Amino acid sequence: MGNGEARVRGLAARAGGWSARHRWAAVGIWVLFVVLAVGLGSAAGRVDVKDSDQLKGETHTAAKIIEDAGIDEPASETVLIQARGGDLKATDAAFRDAVDAVVRAVEGTGRVTDVTSPYDTETISKDGRSALVQFDMRGESDTAGERVEPVLKAVEGVQREHGALRIEEIGGATMMKTFSDAFGDDFKKAEYSAAPVAFGILLIAFGALVAALLPVVLALTAIMATMGLMGVVSHVMPMSDTANSVMLLVGMAVGVDYCLFYLRREREEREAGRDARTALRIAAATSGRAIVVSGVTVCVAMAGMLFTGLAEFEAMGLASLMVVAVAMVGSVTVLPALLSLLGERVEKGRIPFLRRRKRGGSRDSRFWTAVLRRVLARPAISAVVAAGALLAVAAPALGMKTQQLTLDQEFGDSLPIVQTYNRLNEAFPGGSEPAEVVVRADDINAPEVRSALADFRERAVSSGASRGPVEIKLHDAQDVAFVYVPLVGGSDQDRAGASLDMLRDEVRPATLGKVDGVEAPITGQVAGSKDFNDQLAGAVVPVFAFVVVFAFALMLLSFRSLTIAVTSIVLNLLSVGAAYGILVAVFQHGWGASLVGAEGVGAIITWLPLFLFVILFGLSMDYHVFVVSRIREARLRGLATTDAIRHGVVTTAGVVTSAAVIMVAVFAIFGTLSMQSMKQMGVGLAAAVLIDATIIRGVLLPAVMALLGERNWYLPKWLHRLPDLTHDETPRAVAAPAARDDEGQPLKV
Repeated sequence: MGNGEARVRGLAARAGGWSARHRWAAVGIWVLFVVLAVGLGSAAGRVDVKDSDQLKGETHTAAKIIEDAGIDEPASETVLIQARGGDLKATDAAFRDAVDAVVRAVEGTGRVTDVTSPYDTETISKDGRSALVQFDMRGESDTAGERVEPVLKAVEGVQREHGALRIEEIGGATMMKTFSDAFGDDFKKAEYSAAPVAFGILLIAFGALVAALLPVVLALTAIMATMGLMGVVSHVMPMSDTANSVMLLVGMAVGVDYCLFYLRREREEREAGRDARTALRIAAATSGRAIVVSGVTVCVAMAGMLFTGLAEFEAMGLASLMVVAVAMVGSVTVLPALLSLLGERVEKGRIPFLRRRKRGGSRDSRFWTAVLRRVLARPAISAVVAAGALLAVAAPALGMKTQQLTLDQEFGDSLPIVQTYNRLNEAFPGGSEPAEVVVRADDINAPEVRSALADFRERAVSSGASRGPVEIKLHDAQDVAFVYVPLVGGSDQDRAGASLDMLRDEVRPATLGKVDGVEAPITGQVAGSKDFNDQLAGAVVPVFAFVVVFAFALMLLSFRSLTIAVTSIVLNLLSVGAAYGILVAVFQHGWGASLVGAEGVGAIITWLPLFLFVILFGLSMDYHVFVVSRIREARLRGLATTDAIRHGVVTTAGVVTSAAVIMVAVFAIFGTLSMQSMKQMGVGLAAAVLIDATIIRGVLLPAVMALLGERNWYLPKWLHRLPDLTHDETPRAVAAPAARDDEGQPLKV
């Protein structure tokens, strides 16, 4: 069969072949799909996750009661009035004048309601030096941050007139505005800079504008289509802004990677002497197949988040799954059509000083050839050293401490509001984030209910769970009451958690729990964190099991090798473990924390370990499938296993390096943000991808495969009945001249 008649089979090969033959149709269908998805999404609108659906347990029950009652909780604000020093007390005339001035000032804005004086609510600290003026913002709480500016200015005006006192405002609306002002643009810059960064790296990798632009354009169109689909799907499973940001990150990473894999292989085949048609067919049968296997594996990993029972995780998992699926389909359909249309024009816009890069593929191949020569000469030593290094890096993860980060942990002392938060918690422990008891009764004004509420308020303080004051707000028409309990422990999550347990396990049963027909779930920041941790802990085993088992099954079916499937899982777990170790070392123990601006955090954000496991387990399959596919391809051509390993790793070194650099750069952008939770995510993802693309794929994988030898391809007889998904690669389809090094000389394999 002639060069132009090489016959390839399989889903990816057939899709690529059809697209190459029907170029305009394939491009038109893709454009129509993107336009329709965006249009449908815009028309449908996006439904976001409700507060009542965020968590299960008591937090969910409380939110559901509030929602069913039709109560819109306003954004509460607090003005801390505090003597700067000396003997000034809240009972002094100057202090009282300041309090009265604050009350008049905030009421005068017309933006607030229910203003209370500390002399009426007894919100005066034990030392008598601090007092709280409390009020609610008018209007919806979700948009209160947009209306709080006049109130803040009014409080600032009072501060200027009373220099002997510290007068500061804090609350939900204030924090909303502060975060929006400080970090809204920060997030946008991070998201918008992802595409230019990826394009710049691709430009260096390919040396041509058109070739570099293709992966970015396809990734962006995949993201646009997914955004539209998210709007449609959100009417069945609500989405969120967090899911949108994660989708953008994952979509940019895998979208560019998949196109990069395909485009590099097509160029390599053409440089090796293939005609354009055959080069596309071989790229479809090899890289196209690797993209499909990798994409399906990543989708399965992302689907693991659907088993957490946490609405935010489910939204992130589904959004990530969709963008990976869309990017995968685009890479094996519209990309071959575009390459067929462009032909030699894909080299247009070459950068003069990068012209040397046209031949050979990767500047790293010589480096990896040298590394592999040493690894394959002593595979046992290489495997032990690499595995030992990874285990050492992973060791700190054994002492991982997870929690919802408090305001000072999340932002440090970079914002004035953090200092206000700390001063408020010091003067009124738990006052900035009180527990909220949502009480529902058949008749909230019934004597036994009112008596139980009074008993609860008294016992909350006498039990030691709170130092007061405990505030009760009645909603007579809805037969609902809100009880606000400042928890002893304040911003110390462990102590505040113990106070919460005392309220739930001792105080409530002895008071409200004795009245028939009364529900009294306890919610709030501390309660939400505890309920989140409890639910997440229950989801860890099912999610881990689902991801590992299905990834193992996919690798087994895709490579028909029990050995490859097992080693794939083990290597991926090592990669994830190393990422955990780096996170703990930097953010919990503070080793090198100053390099990334993470001093004094002391813990890992609760949701990150499970999130990282799912994302990394999926993304690391990109490189693994691509490298192992190339090794297996060489083995099918008749090379010995050791030579196939050398050939597979060296010939994929350039594309894996380029792909890894893009992923690391995109993730590292989020590592530069001021929020520690986003910084942890960015650093964790970037470190894991870097480790995966170097130590795992460049050293440990070839060393382990060299030690196993022919046992790499072992499949027990009783598994021979499994479906054969390896037929995309046939010796005839993938036969090609020997791979070449940087100088265009054949590799000695």
